[in-house]
Amino acid sequence: MGGFLHCPHIRTITSPASGSGFGTESTGSGSIVSARPGFAPARTGSSRPSRPSQLDPSLTEHIAGGLDPEEINEMSHASAAAMLDRVHHSVDPVVVKRVITLVDTEGVDVVAELWSHSEPDTLPGILWRLYLLRTWMRTNGDEISYLWRVGEPEPTSSSAIVGVDNAPDTADIARTADSILAGAFTGDFAVALERAAAFTDVIVRGMRLRAKTLQRRLDDIPKDGEADHESASPNVQRTSADVYGDDRSQSNEHAQSMRRSISSLQSTASNLALTSHDFHLGANLWRRGRLE
Repeated sequence: MGGFLHCPHIRTITSPASGSGFGTESTGSGSIVSARPGFAPARTGSSRPSRPSQLDPSLTEHIAGGLDPEEINEMSHASAAAMLDRVHHSVDPVVVKRVITLVDTEGVDVVAELWSHSEPDTLPGILWRLYLLRTWMRTNGDEISYLWRVGEPEPTSSSAIVGVDNAPDTADIARTADSILAGAFTGDFAVALERAAAFTDVIVRGMRLRAKTLQRRLDDIPKDGEADHESASPNVQRTSADVYGDDRSQSNEHAQSMRRSISSLQSTASNLALTSHDFHLGANLWRRGRLE
């Protein structure tokens, strides 16, 4: 179960002001692309950082040189456990910050090569998902803050678990992203996973509600040549030509854009719901001493 991770392409979501609504694909720098059983920021440069600073240099050299899957699997588990243990026994905030920004400093490809192949019911697999959740949240703060408000219009237990107000802004989303990941290393690991799960549950709900809203609007658009019998006046029937003038291509383009938005929202929500399940499962396994 890879959750969000099954989506071949998850792109930034446009704001309602852009016209077509959330879910419309764009090609901005916030694109998230999943090429493995994990979701990762789109590559923007060389395949590896020239000088990784957090992972053991010998480890990255072995990765670059090529190892068989079994060796990489052993290294992924060992490195995840060692990193978690190191930070739990450290009170140095600099160390904590370095670990939180691991993907930023190491480069996503090095970290992905090590952890992204791991199953979600393993420590490296769940850490990978936490790191990529943080990246997604920080990259798409505006859109995610909107979706949170849609999915959580009034505070519920989710707000309390995650530690987010019912009307967060972009900065709040970024702080929450860092807080969840930091908590995994400095606090109760299971609690951090439950916060991640509660957060994604709200965003899933927001996406699905937004998709339903767009679908209702799409259903209200008269088809070409069809009369709108729900007009304000019972004596007036409006066709698509009345609504959009003679430019029917504009009407069709608008409808197609909305369909893409709805499809994107529904697909992303379904995959993100699986990621939430992975976080819940990881929390349960951790408490039972079975997440390794």
